[in-house]
Amino acid sequence: MIIPLDLGKDSYDIILERGALKKAGELLGIPEGRKVLVVTDSGVPDEYANTVAQCFEESHIFVFPEGEKSKNFDTYRQICQTLMDASFTRKDAVIAVGGGVAGDMAGFAAATYMRGIDFYNIPTTFLSQVDSSIGGKTAIDLGKIKNIIGAFHQPKKVIIDPDVLSTLPKRQVANGMAESIKMGANFDKALFELFLGDDYNHIEEIIERSLKVKRYVVQQDEKETGLRKVLNFGHTIGHGIEASAEYGELYHGECVALGMLPMCSENVREKMLAALVNVGLPTEYEYDKEKVFEALSHDKKSAGKSVTTVKCDEIGTFRFEEMTLDELRKLL
Repeated sequence: MIIPLDLGKDSYDIILERGALKKAGELLGIPEGRKVLVVTDSGVPDEYANTVAQCFEESHIFVFPEGEKSKNFDTYRQICQTLMDASFTRKDAVIAVGGGVAGDMAGFAAATYMRGIDFYNIPTTFLSQVDSSIGGKTAIDLGKIKNIIGAFHQPKKVIIDPDVLSTLPKRQVANGMAESIKMGANFDKALFELFLGDDYNHIEEIIERSLKVKRYVVQQDEKETGLRKVLNFGHTIGHGIEASAEYGELYHGECVALGMLPMCSENVREKMLAALVNVGLPTEYEYDKEKVFEALSHDKKSAGKSVTTVKCDEIGTFRFEEMTLDELRKLL
């Protein structure tokens, strides 16, 4: 299946197909003679990066330690150094093979090396397949503040192979389900209702419907000046929890799940709780309110003394609400 994303000169195709990883060279369509750097992390099976790299005449593989802790200036510098040492030019390309961190690191390096070279994305986690792999957001963290240094740099093509999800632990799959639940809650009631049943029978449909929601939002608002802010549903408080938690204690999607609950009406919260429990996401967490508040007040979505939050009053809908930092503190 090809899902086209229309952004004018920056348009690209999202290819959703089982077994696509093995056909990466053919599907990516990178011209012969171009060098490629495959960026991956230590948590991704070696065979994935090797399979992609072997499709090209001259390829290099950069592997960094898995986890959010690697999403920093040092890893970014090492990727750029690798590109420079291998004499990459503007006609060459970077390919991410991995989850959201690999996509961010590869994408940000591609966006800034020689003021921008081509970037391709092959997400291998459920979270990155339904969310971060499309839309062009690339970033690194600074201290405990997530994604504060970054750029918009659209990929040339995205390949999504559901078969690679078979190597993921169940908790990692649930981690990605949080973003799909988010999209269903705000835009697609039928998608949301899939999580109230046996969700694992509907993986491809969940991926497809999630991608189409995000495609719609990105096409309307590529640079997040309006509608695209809806994708922050659950992230305001979620990012605060994530930044304040002990490293590795909670995954990103688990924090988003927790962050959505306070932003729902009473009626929606009851359904949200059922969906989260059904896929194995947390609904309770003991946290330090002041640490969470400090983190969310530094979040890039805040503007002065207020933050644009996303609320859900009925499944399939959303509304924006400006909240002061004091109101958010009380909400915590």
